[in-house]
Amino acid sequence: MINDPEGTVLALFAAFCRIGGCVMIMPGFSAARVPMQVRLFIAVALSMAILPIMWTDIYPQVTGKDHTYIYLIATETVVGAVIGLVARYYVLGLQFAGTAMTMLIGFSPPPTADVLEDTAENQLTSMISFTGLLILFMLDFHHVIFEAIAQSYRVMPIVVGFDAHGMLITLTDSLGQTFMIMLRLASPFLIYGLLFNVAIGMVNKLAPQIPIYFISQPYLIMGGMFLLYLGIAAMLRLFADGFGPVMQGG
Repeated sequence: MINDPEGTVLALFAAFCRIGGCVMIMPGFSAARVPMQVRLFIAVALSMAILPIMWTDIYPQVTGKDHTYIYLIATETVVGAVIGLVARYYVLGLQFAGTAMTMLIGFSPPPTADVLEDTAENQLTSMISFTGLLILFMLDFHHVIFEAIAQSYRVMPIVVGFDAHGMLITLTDSLGQTFMIMLRLASPFLIYGLLFNVAIGMVNKLAPQIPIYFISQPYLIMGGMFLLYLGIAAMLRLFADGFGPVMQGG
């Protein structure tokens, strides 16, 4: 029997604000192909599941003090959004690396509709980003995010409110780690594109009458595709291995 219905509803709504802010932004759940009602039901179900576990961290803070509930709603939503942004930055980093790789290997066909979003994207970039997200789901990355939300009630309690300085440090550290990981993933293609174009430029200087760039383009794409065939398994494995440290660092 619930002795305090009003306090229980307020605690549930406070949990929903933090979890809903995360689900609203985190990769996969926030895709344009996922209906808004599905995202809402997922956030409500997660809030009802996490409330009994974190009852001692949520209920006393919501009912024990005279809060301004508008401020409470805003701060809890921002905290959840920051947790979701850490994961989203990591997935967007793979999309950025895929775009850089397609440019370096000269594969630039007209963009088509993205698999996840409503924007136009290169086919190779769309395949790489979708495959990386699928691997994260296979490895239950959403469990890591939900655990981070549960732990955030001890790191950033409700009574503390919005810590803008700490959240900005979290986001910048996550961006820094993501950039280094994605640079490591795209480094073979960066070296390949640089060496190939330097070599073709030197050949063009030796024989300026020959349209060497038009002749070399198929070889650039063929070599880049072969390099992608050899290294995509290791690239995606490194991408999956780097998600945990980024979330823990965030």
